[in-house]
Amino acid sequence: MGMDFKRRLPIPQEIKQEMPMGLVSIARKKDFDRQVADIMAGRDPRKLIVIGPCSADREDAVVDYCTRLAALQEEVADKLVLIPRLYTNKPRTLGIGYMGMLHQPNPTGEPNLLAGIRAIRHMDLRVIEETGLFGADEMLYPEYHRFLSDLLSYVAVGARSVEDQEHRLVASGLEVPVGMKNPPSGDDSVMLNAITAAQAPHSFIYRNWDVQSTGNPYAHAIMRGYVGADGRNHQNFSYDHLYDLVQEYAERDLVNPAFIVDCNHSNSNKRFGEQPRIAKDVLHSCSLNPDIARLFRGFMIESYLVDGCQKVGGDVYGQSITDPCLGWEKSVRLVRDIAELV
Repeated sequence: MGMDFKRRLPIPQEIKQEMPMGLVSIARKKDFDRQVADIMAGRDPRKLIVIGPCSADREDAVVDYCTRLAALQEEVADKLVLIPRLYTNKPRTLGIGYMGMLHQPNPTGEPNLLAGIRAIRHMDLRVIEETGLFGADEMLYPEYHRFLSDLLSYVAVGARSVEDQEHRLVASGLEVPVGMKNPPSGDDSVMLNAITAAQAPHSFIYRNWDVQSTGNPYAHAIMRGYVGADGRNHQNFSYDHLYDLVQEYAERDLVNPAFIVDCNHSNSNKRFGEQPRIAKDVLHSCSLNPDIARLFRGFMIESYLVDGCQKVGGDVYGQSITDPCLGWEKSVRLVRDIAELV
């Protein structure tokens, strides 16, 4: 029992100084972050598509994917803003096994957090400098966030973290939009409580500092489906679910009310090929109800170079080693379809 304190790791400021983002990219990110904020506030009619692999498992395939995504972004720029998923912390549901690139830069190797910190920052910097895109990550561990805080343009708080007070407090101090997923139970009030907390200013301890946050006006909902009392996955992207969410938002004193729909996870019952159908269903609901359309901001889509998934250690380049993802050709078709329908 107990913990072995093996070695001191660099603090985020030291890593940022060691591996800085270029001045041109810093200026571009400022403009891009403004665009994303304008979309979340409804000032920009375009929609966000947070798209990419379930877990960023290897740098070469992720940069390849993002290079292709950058070309697709140019094609749909008048309708959509694409943000690549660069998810670097990805334990399985039980929290054992492969833990993501931060913990295991070599998925089949032993955990190496020092190498992992450098690996995830190197990958994100390559995506920025080589493709011009700025990524999204899940804030699974709030204390890790600042290793990448200057590089990310979107942050998600997962279904199993959304009730945690530390996640809510740290989200209140982030300078980019934060999506709060509904919890596995499907209780929207938990998600909306998290949004309320994240939009408020707070004083708290973070990384041994006495911190004062400003509140995050762009904290918003992510509908990802839920697990019912029967133990089965259930969707929450239907017209009725979205209509109810609009009503629940109306009862809260929140700024920039907004939601994004996660097309995979419990919404698809992890049948990744259902993601195009789900996206089109949501867009149909928007066409039927202007109040739903007024709060709708976009989609999360799990996508990689090759359909499906493989076990850790598999040799299929660009195929997920965690949850199954939509392959590249199908992803392109879906993004083009969304651009035509919004």
